Amino acid sequence: MGAPAKAAGKRGISRISSFGAIARALPPSAEIGNMAARSVWAVRRLVQRLLASSAASEGRGWPRPFSTATQRTAGEACSSEDPPDELGPSLAERALKLKAVKLEKEVQDLTMRYQRAVADGENIRRRTQRCVEDAKIFGIQSFCKDLVEVADILEKTTEYISEETESGDQKLTLEKIFRGLSLLEAKLKSVFAKHGLEKMTPIGDKYDPHEHELICHVPAGVGVQPGTVALVRQDGYKLHGRTIRLARVEVAVESQRRL
Repeated sequence: MGAPAKAAGKRGISRISSFGAIARALPPSAEIGNMAARSVWAVRRLVQRLLASSAASEGRGWPRPFSTATQRTAGEACSSEDPPDELGPSLAERALKLKAVKLEKEVQDLTMRYQRAVADGENIRRRTQRCVEDAKIFGIQSFCKDLVEVADILEKTTEYISEETESGDQKLTLEKIFRGLSLLEAKLKSVFAKHGLEKMTPIGDKYDPHEHELICHVPAGVGVQPGTVALVRQDGYKLHGRTIRLARVEVAVESQRRL
């Protein structure tokens, strides 16, 4: 309560006190008592009016502790720091939509990359299959080309032998045949070496069932160890270290183990 209200209250109380004092000073009678009662009632009404007017004047002249301006300032501060609750769902939905769009783009990109990888793998498979088929057909192309030269030498030697046979000089014919065959053998060896074809000469080597085909056992002679190859009936061949034909051999054994 403000100072004007307190002053008005004090004045009203002082007036009530003065009226009470006057009533007590009068002689006791019914009329005086009625007048006193009416006076007290009037004073009370006056005090109530004064209090009401002071409260109204206080409301108009003095600001309340929590005014509208203060509430508005607090509201603005709250709005500046924290967004209203009703904006939350809209922001969350917007973030979800952006994330969904981003994920959809990533899925499209991965799908395209997968399709390209599948297409590339199919193309590689077809090219590989074609290369394998070509290798099966034309893998011996270089070898055949070199063998053609051997065929040329053999053909020329045969023609030359037929010409010399008609002349009747057998000694000269045999010499030329030997020369032609020697030349043919040398050419074949060079062709084999060029393509990794190697002839095995296992005489004296230990018997190996992966490289040798056993024909029979023979008694071990002087300087021949039992269990080694004593004689080769047919040569074996290796292609780049892999045995493509076993050598047919006779293996030496001790006398008592002779078959």
